[in-house]
Amino acid sequence: MARPDTLQPTLAGCVMACVGFASSFAVVIQGLTAAGASQAQAASGLMAAAVAMGLAGLVLSLALRQPVSAAWSTPGAALLAATGAVEGGWPAAVGAFLIANGLLVAAGLIQPLGRAVAAIPGSLANAMLAGVLFGLCLAPIKAFVAAPGAAAIVIFVWLVVLRYRRVYATPAAALAAALVIAHNAPSLALGAADVAPTPLWIWPRFTLSGFASISLPLFIVTMASQNLPGIAVLKAYGYRPRPSLLIGVTGLFGILAAPFGGHAVNLSAITAAMCASPDAAPDPARRWIASATAGAVMVGLGVSAGAVMQLASGAPVLVEAVAGLALLGALGSALHNALIEQAEREAALATFLVAASGVAFYGIGGAFWGLIVGAVVLAVTRAGALKL
Repeated sequence: MARPDTLQPTLAGCVMACVGFASSFAVVIQGLTAAGASQAQAASGLMAAAVAMGLAGLVLSLALRQPVSAAWSTPGAALLAATGAVEGGWPAAVGAFLIANGLLVAAGLIQPLGRAVAAIPGSLANAMLAGVLFGLCLAPIKAFVAAPGAAAIVIFVWLVVLRYRRVYATPAAALAAALVIAHNAPSLALGAADVAPTPLWIWPRFTLSGFASISLPLFIVTMASQNLPGIAVLKAYGYRPRPSLLIGVTGLFGILAAPFGGHAVNLSAITAAMCASPDAAPDPARRWIASATAGAVMVGLGVSAGAVMQLASGAPVLVEAVAGLALLGALGSALHNALIEQAEREAALATFLVAASGVAFYGIGGAFWGLIVGAVVLAVTRAGALKL
């Protein structure tokens, strides 16, 4: 029988892993398929990312005895969905994943690089993220037009659960979507081979388009919206890990997952807050059990990614709707943070509009150009302010 001070964080870790997976897997599927992955390749990528982030969290929690939670980059997956396929197709996307995770490792090992990312104005980083998320958050509206009955059920469940417990709203919507799909496709049957997908190794292809459209924006978004907040959450609860170690180790697991289609592994902010809080365990010294358990459960969920892909293929429009609902909070937060500084508002708006437009020049997506345009506008407005 489990000790009382072990049972609570263990159960908390199980719940946190399920919530973390259910609330964002739709975004990951959408991102991987938009980047050029087939259904089998997307299942492999979903499994690789889940297993890698589960192992990263498990290893770091056991080694440090601190509630360190790892996650896949949900904003990064949204970036992929907004960017679409790059020149060179899926192998070029995999090559871009490798470079992005390599940059994450470098940011952990080379402190000036990490400081350089942290020095990017928060207004521009958040505006780029908001531009990436904007089009994806329209998916529930499009789903309602395409399939009014099914979409209405999913949105209604999301709203009701949101009213009482926000953190469970997206998992509840995902469950509702799964039940609707199963009801509309009663012949859908899953065998053991369907549940556990086959890991598919992809030989990477490295292209300039992949680097500019995926690698660099994925690195910046992951650092700014996942790693830095993840470290801040741990510090807020009194834990003092070495940021360079955490960023470097999670990036290393991302490198291992990339050839199988995993896009990025990083520190978690939301799950970290759940694992590091008193809700996980009254004793701060026992909260690492929650994050370690969450990591182990996430590995198990990753192995079942084939079943998730089978259900998702039954009604892609509903999966996209769930992804859009999952990203509404992130969009609101990004817009707020982008526009909060009045002196940088024009630059942030320019970044947002270019990133949201989906324009591409020389095969490079709008997220990169949005950041460039925003930086130019910010430099000009600051120069004008100095003259005044």
